[in-house]
Amino acid sequence: MAAPGEYFSVGSQVSCRTCQEQRLQGEVVAFDYPSKMLALKCPSSSGKPNHADILLVNLQYVSEVEIINDRTETPPPLASLNVSKLANKARTEKEEKLSQAYAISAGVSLEGQQLFQTIHKTIKDCKWQEKNIVVMEEVVIAPPYQVENCKGKEGSALSHVRKIVEKHFRDVESQKVMQRSQAQQPQKETPLSS
Repeated sequence: MAAPGEYFSVGSQVSCRTCQEQRLQGEVVAFDYPSKMLALKCPSSSGKPNHADILLVNLQYVSEVEIINDRTETPPPLASLNVSKLANKARTEKEEKLSQAYAISAGVSLEGQQLFQTIHKTIKDCKWQEKNIVVMEEVVIAPPYQVENCKGKEGSALSHVRKIVEKHFRDVESQKVMQRSQAQQPQKETPLSS
C-alpha cells in the first residue's frame, strides 16, 4: 500500500479502493500533489478498443492505494498540439456565439434563431443581417422565416435552402404533435393498497 502523500510516476499502474469500496485500476496519467488528485487512464467503459476512460480520483476519498507496476523511466513526450487548428476552432466557435448573441440582441424570434441553427448545421456560410438570415450570400430569409420568405436568384442554392426550411418546420411541427399527444395521455391510476 502506498504511503499517504506519496508521489505517483506517470505511466505507473495503480489500483485504488474508494471510500465506497469501488476498486479502480489504471495507468497514472497525471498526479497533482497539492490537491492529491490522481488521473488514471482505464480501459474504455464503452468497450471501444482505441478509446480509454480518464478518471480523476481524489485521494482524500481513497482508503487504499497499491502501486502494481512503478514506472521509473522517463515518460514518453506529450503529443504535439496543432495550435493553428485549435486557434481556428476557437475563433469559429467565438464567431458562432457572437452570432447567437447578435440575434438575441436584435430581437430575432426564437423560431428564427432555431431555423438559423438548423441551416448552419448544413451550410456553414450563413449569417445574420439585421433580422434576416443570409445564406451563401445568395439567399435571404426574412421574418417570419417561412419558405415563402426565402428570396434569391432562382437556382440550386435557393431550392436547397427552401428544402432545409421546409424540413425544419415539418420537424418542429411533428415534435409539437408528439408533445401534445404525450400531454393528453391519461395518467395511469395506481391502485391504493389497503
